[in-house]
Amino acid sequence: MPVPPKPPVQQFDGGCVFIDGAYAPLSEAKISMFDWGFTRSDVTYDVATAWRGSFFRLDAHMDRFFESLGKMHLAIPFDRAELREILHGCVRAGGLQDAYVAMVCTRGVPPRGARDPRQAQNRFYAYALPYVWIASREKQQAGIDLHVSERQRIAPESVDPTVKNYHWIDLVQSMFDAYDRGHDTSCVLDAAGNVTEGPGFNVFAVKGGVVHTAGRGVLEGISRRTAIELCRRLDIPLRIEPLPVALLRDADEVFLTSSGGGVLPIAKIDGRPLPAFPGPVTARLQDGYWALHDEPAFSDPVDYAA
Repeated sequence: MPVPPKPPVQQFDGGCVFIDGAYAPLSEAKISMFDWGFTRSDVTYDVATAWRGSFFRLDAHMDRFFESLGKMHLAIPFDRAELREILHGCVRAGGLQDAYVAMVCTRGVPPRGARDPRQAQNRFYAYALPYVWIASREKQQAGIDLHVSERQRIAPESVDPTVKNYHWIDLVQSMFDAYDRGHDTSCVLDAAGNVTEGPGFNVFAVKGGVVHTAGRGVLEGISRRTAIELCRRLDIPLRIEPLPVALLRDADEVFLTSSGGGVLPIAKIDGRPLPAFPGPVTARLQDGYWALHDEPAFSDPVDYAA
């Protein structure tokens, strides 16, 4: 399938979707209710971001997307260079400087009565929206209150968590656990009682100057990778291993990582204030995260020329 010509700048004010091989306004974004991506959550996706007119770590997001496609036995009719062109086109056509940019592949609709996923024609979509924060600026300043839900994350033996997917029922229910108790968001545990991740973010704890984060049973987020790389660059001690709940609750600092905000400090765990908010280690990593956006190795500028 050929990629259409570069769309005009701000052709669709405020956002753009790439669907059925063409750029279109967000109002035309749709999926068949018979697509297995909807009926069975048989889908993979990835989300990159653009900030001040440049993509951040787009190559890493595309790497993970193509790896996920392979693990899911899915395919898109575009190569890497074409995918990059489409994502850039969505941001350009939406006239966006700071953007949330998704690439999605669903199983598609199999022939009527068929139950063999190999018979379905996979569907590809992409879209760009204004940048999405997982917590508003006001909430970040006031301090995020993280609830530790006792719900168990889907085991990695059942669903590979390194494949970005929509298996979020455990995460969504944990959010209601948090809301019911007056907290802001949540994270879930594994069967051994270790902290895994939350809805759209990875979790880090800092104790005695050492950064801790789960090494298994979680999505290997690009922002998580960035924080890990920054720890090594800044000579901050790091341990990637099981993260017990007790360590999280006893931490000096806690922060989240997500493309929807980078490094986000946590103020409270289940309503109990942490010793430091934001803590010195979190602050260093937060500053380092945003500074990386200006490094050419991580930046991919969007062409807004007429």
